[in-house]
Amino acid sequence: MVFAFWMKKLFSILFLILGIICTGLSQQTQYTGVHAKIIDGDTVPQIRLREVEVISLKIPKSKKGKRKLSKLVKNVKKAYPYARIAGIQLRKYEYMLTNAESDKERRKLMKQAEQEIKDKYGNELRDLTFSQGIILIKLLDRETGETSYKLVQELRGNFTAFWYQAFARLWKFNLKTEYDPEGEDKQIETIIKMIDRGQI
Repeated sequence: MVFAFWMKKLFSILFLILGIICTGLSQQTQYTGVHAKIIDGDTVPQIRLREVEVISLKIPKSKKGKRKLSKLVKNVKKAYPYARIAGIQLRKYEYMLTNAESDKERRKLMKQAEQEIKDKYGNELRDLTFSQGIILIKLLDRETGETSYKLVQELRGNFTAFWYQAFARLWKFNLKTEYDPEGEDKQIETIIKMIDRGQI
């Protein structure tokens, strides 16, 4: 009698377990397809991963090198916002100049743009150091796709561009400087990418 009682309990537990297993097996399983390639008789899965760019600054070992890099980061952080603003302003005024009805209207727009920049940023731009000024000239090329000299030439004419360049050369600036992200300006490009990503 006791044996029969325990046998019923055991069968109940077994049926319960089998019920759970069968329920689990009866549920539909979803399969996800994976691309594969057969290499030497073996099937090798191929998974496409999203491209990720890994960037980091090349940190010098010497104290002097570290100070120089720190100064470069500071200078780029100071000059970069102005280059971005210049790019935005240029696109805005380029559209307006293209749609201007006469040369007189174009000259008026140019004076307006120049005055707007002087009023908003004149004092701040005067406070830039020599190094920050050189970086700004390079970054203007990066943001606009044109050297500072070419921009002045297009917007104000050859004569003005010539005198701006002559004046700049007196202070050891060169408005014809081009931005080289793969060569000389590689560290600057890395710093800018890190600024854009909020890493520094």
